[in-house]
Amino acid sequence: MPILDPRWRLFASVAQLGSLTRAADVLNSPQSVISRQIAQLETLCGGKLFRRTGRGVVLTEFGELIHARIGPMLADADRLADEIVTTNRIPIGDVHVGLLPSSVPRFAGRLFRAMREQYPRVRLRLAEGSSAQLEEWLASGRLDLALLLREGPSAGADVTCLRSMALDLTGPAGDPLLVAGQVPFAALDGLPLILPAEPHVLRKRLDALARERGVRLVVAMEADTIALQQELAAAGAGYAIVASLGDTGTGDARLGAARIVQPELTRHIVLGATPHRPHTLATRSVARLVAALFSR
Repeated sequence: MPILDPRWRLFASVAQLGSLTRAADVLNSPQSVISRQIAQLETLCGGKLFRRTGRGVVLTEFGELIHARIGPMLADADRLADEIVTTNRIPIGDVHVGLLPSSVPRFAGRLFRAMREQYPRVRLRLAEGSSAQLEEWLASGRLDLALLLREGPSAGADVTCLRSMALDLTGPAGDPLLVAGQVPFAALDGLPLILPAEPHVLRKRLDALARERGVRLVVAMEADTIALQQELAAAGAGYAIVASLGDTGTGDARLGAARIVQPELTRHIVLGATPHRPHTLATRSVARLVAALFSR
């Protein structure tokens, strides 16, 4: 239930992202439509809201004045809309949730079935992307909630830690290096590794630990998603360093895995919420359900 003209939310997104192209991608709307709607707002306001630069767009002085006022108004409008549709305390409305590719096979169906049973008036909209993509979509307000991978068990008003997972060295099934079930970090010295490209946070963390311990990491290939890393490892391109959402193993018969120890490395799955609009009753209900499903 939009209270304000939806073009103002588009204006706020363009102001935050600083680019019509990025806004078009995040909002899943043609750039020409966004440009036209911004032009309509400028005609309505009687002045330019943005000026172009070599890197995108920035707010004009007039645009800055408008932006300072419209942000709180958008938040108030969202709160009012939520109060109107949830007066009887029944969750209702759209909730956009982002999932990691590795979570889709095990989690998407369970979430859908639980939503249909518990919150039939909430319309679930799912998106899939890497953790970095989901972080950006959360920051822009494209998503309400998202499962994210973090290097530390971060928690706060907009983040809930759901699970901590040890990292495994993953390679072809039957590989002698993996059969013991554990492998010390020092044994990675000289191994052909399949790692995410810089500046991925896991890559930074591994590089820093390797320097600290005098371990030479040899990057045979770079791949930024867990699915790609595991596929390449199964093909014999090298060893991946991943954490599976499953309780044991990778779930792929072509792959074997051994826990990295000395030190043991962990990553954390967290549920993030967008900070850019109020968390409606529907959003809060879905967040509780996601956390409950992960605890089972």
